[in-house]
Amino acid sequence: MSVDQFVNGEQRVTSVIERGAALDWTGIVSALDHHGCATTGPLLTADACAGLIDAYESEGLFRKRVVMAQHGYGRGEYQYFAYPLPPLIAALRVALYSPLAAVANKWNKAMKVDVRYPPDHDAFRARCHEAGQVKPTPLLLRYGPDDFNCLHQDLYGEHVFPLQVAILLSEPGKDFSGGEFVLTEQRPRMQSRVDVVPLQRGEGVIFPVYQRPVQGTRGIYRVNLRHGVSRVRSGERFTAGIIFHDAK
Repeated sequence: MSVDQFVNGEQRVTSVIERGAALDWTGIVSALDHHGCATTGPLLTADACAGLIDAYESEGLFRKRVVMAQHGYGRGEYQYFAYPLPPLIAALRVALYSPLAAVANKWNKAMKVDVRYPPDHDAFRARCHEAGQVKPTPLLLRYGPDDFNCLHQDLYGEHVFPLQVAILLSEPGKDFSGGEFVLTEQRPRMQSRVDVVPLQRGEGVIFPVYQRPVQGTRGIYRVNLRHGVSRVRSGERFTAGIIFHDAK
């Protein structure tokens, strides 16, 4: 099966939409509220993962390639998809956005942030584009031996959707070793909390872009978060990043 069939095939897109709808959203929302991140369980098949990995060399799919070491971001590289997004990537954005918009609105209300997010991703994307944020942000990341991603936040402009998803495309223990997803939570007047999230091939982790509400003894307070990837010890590790806001 060709790269185009993997990335653009109608059956593949339908499968993603069905898998997204069938996720344990009650459990995901509970994990996000209590722990700040949640795993999806199987989201992409092994064939879909392999197709996206192969697509990394298809230059026509991407608008920009970033070599991390040139910018002090770590080691490794990533590429941002161009519009129009491959249907598989667009389907992931649509399938995951709506249930996460409800979480985002609940969190903003708790943190006394006035911004609210529409239930439809096209409406939110239109909001971004009206503000000049017109560049797509979904991406593929590639890490080799000794590569890593420094702790960071994916903020690209005024309009930021507060949750994003990283989907592991490679098989841990076979394709690579090391390279764990890492999330840090900076709590006021306390030391930072670290969460290392193990993933299987085709599984996603949902996590905050930059902040979330936490229930304290005196009410709700905000914590700031950063995410990254630890050093890959061997092999190659590929990840798909699904970010819902566009960039300037």
